[in-house]
Amino acid sequence: MKYDRVVITGMGALTPLGNSVSDYWQNLVNGKSGCDYITKFDASKFKTRFACEIKNFNPSLYFDRKEINRLDPYAQLAIASSDEAMNDAGLVKDNYDPDRIGVIVGSGIGGFTTFQEELINYGLNNRTPKFSPFFIPKIICDMGAGLISMRYNLRGPNFAVVSACATSNNALIEALYHLRLNKADAFLCGGTEMGICEAAVAGFSSMKALSERNDDPATASCPYDKNRDGFVIGEASGILILERLEHALKRGAKIYCELAGAGASGDAYHMTAPHPEGLGAKKSMRSAIEDACMQPGDIDYINTHGTSTSLGDVAEVKAIKDVFGDDVYNLNISSTKSMTGHCLGAAGAIEAIACIKSITDDVVPPTINHTTDDPELDKRINFTFNVAQKRKVRAALSNSFGFGGHNSTVIFKEYIA
Repeated sequence: MKYDRVVITGMGALTPLGNSVSDYWQNLVNGKSGCDYITKFDASKFKTRFACEIKNFNPSLYFDRKEINRLDPYAQLAIASSDEAMNDAGLVKDNYDPDRIGVIVGSGIGGFTTFQEELINYGLNNRTPKFSPFFIPKIICDMGAGLISMRYNLRGPNFAVVSACATSNNALIEALYHLRLNKADAFLCGGTEMGICEAAVAGFSSMKALSERNDDPATASCPYDKNRDGFVIGEASGILILERLEHALKRGAKIYCELAGAGASGDAYHMTAPHPEGLGAKKSMRSAIEDACMQPGDIDYINTHGTSTSLGDVAEVKAIKDVFGDDVYNLNISSTKSMTGHCLGAAGAIEAIACIKSITDDVVPPTINHTTDDPELDKRINFTFNVAQKRKVRAALSNSFGFGGHNSTVIFKEYIA
């Protein structure tokens, strides 16, 4: 069966490194850390007192006062990023059919901040049930997708994907499948997360998942370094416009690259730990390479899941070595989470944008904060430590894995007519 080709025609991003795609990318290439002490609440009594927060986001630039009160911050981010992506793609009312444009945008934890606030108010009010009428709409993970469709009157397929930290990649995969089968002309897809609050930080901390490097937050996210001690929680939103090639060409859209293939799998192993041999990760990557009709040697760059945890980093590198064989030594590998932290359900979307920009600009962003080699990792692999590297990037692969054993892989490649 011959499938329609799918290309990327627009991008939008709000990240700890900048509130636009251009700012985000420039700071990635420059190796800037987005991590600092938490400003959203008093974290002085917490074991972890830092995070990768978005800076200077002003919701009043996008919404009136009533809208702000009705929307959880995670949904605000999704809409703001969608505005940038739609403008970037040049999608305006007279050049697309709203019945043929869909939205697939997910979140790992949705309106977590709202949930916490409402329960605190419930307790402070002597457990009098005075919940906001917007409580449920603000917290559910599908509301970001629904609100985006309402903003642009998009009546194509509309839903959310929730697979923890694999959410964004799974959203991209679902959009790819729909477009290949000509079920729509384009999708806004990706992920959004703005859940840095007491409950989230304490919850991840109690799992021993977070770094506790409180004396030097900027260096706390250090994937592949021997001294890593956990991930850094972050927040972000990334929206991509995926479009059928025929539709993009017909309206004269600029094309960044092609979404060539995708793969997904389950570890069936543990609630939070990856399979130690990376079995699910291997299956996901192999499926994506096969789906793209490519060979391992065709990939030039891997943006890894690379969270800066002792188990996860080692398991993923084992999987990469098994899948790529000797070709692994011709690759550049990097974890941009070293700069953005782990943005949970939004991670895959902003990392997809990093892959796309690596192809258009022929630059691989670095894995910063490396000081000490990990003896469990092969030193011959190019982890792009500390400094970005110029090279021809024909194709880039991005991994995202989530609690529950969810594995997802997408492959972007240079667009050739």
